[in-house]
Amino acid sequence: MLDKGFEPDIRKVISHLKNKRQILMFSATWPNEVQLLAKDFLRNPVKITIGGRALMANPCVTQHVEVLLPPQKRLRLLQLLKKLHTGKNRILIFVLYKKEVPQVAQFLQSNGYAVCAVHGDMPQPARTSSVNSFKRGKIPILIATDVCSRGLDIPKVEFVINYTFPLTVEDYVHRIGRTGRAGEDGVAYTFFTDYDKHLGGALCDLLKSFDNLILCVCFETIAAL
Repeated sequence: MLDKGFEPDIRKVISHLKNKRQILMFSATWPNEVQLLAKDFLRNPVKITIGGRALMANPCVTQHVEVLLPPQKRLRLLQLLKKLHTGKNRILIFVLYKKEVPQVAQFLQSNGYAVCAVHGDMPQPARTSSVNSFKRGKIPILIATDVCSRGLDIPKVEFVINYTFPLTVEDYVHRIGRTGRAGEDGVAYTFFTDYDKHLGGALCDLLKSFDNLILCVCFETIAAL
């Protein structure tokens, strides 16, 4: 929440708390920027780290990375849904920009899929309604921006599809962490295009540490885009 623009809100809340208080912070990642902000909120904290300090994705998630041309993404998305969607399993589709949410939603609806959507400009009641419909399995496909990439614990999300790659590899880790939760297995599909080439090296460094990885191209192709 600190690095997603909520710092002023958190500071306001803390300013109304008593001096004698307990603050606990949890994060799948711990970048330097967030560490600096946390120093303002915590006094002599106890740090508990599970696993290494390097950026790591959930080992329970099998990662598929596909290099595509942007015009190929819609057809590939339909192919994946035809393969993965049973009508009951939950599939979370991430896009980068708010304007993409209605575009992808309308495209899938025109192809017969029931979907719900979440992005930052939606009123909170509408967002809550969409998430609850997805969580209960009433609508099995959720299309969302990164507003749903953190702090969202929805059980039984079998698949994550990164339709648009995020701005950072750290955000990628958070996105795919919406599946494979509580020790269960999960699967993530990621579309990687020429627009994302500046993140190719960092993505390769992350992926090389995993055995449960399926690439449609070699690492050199991703890094050389």
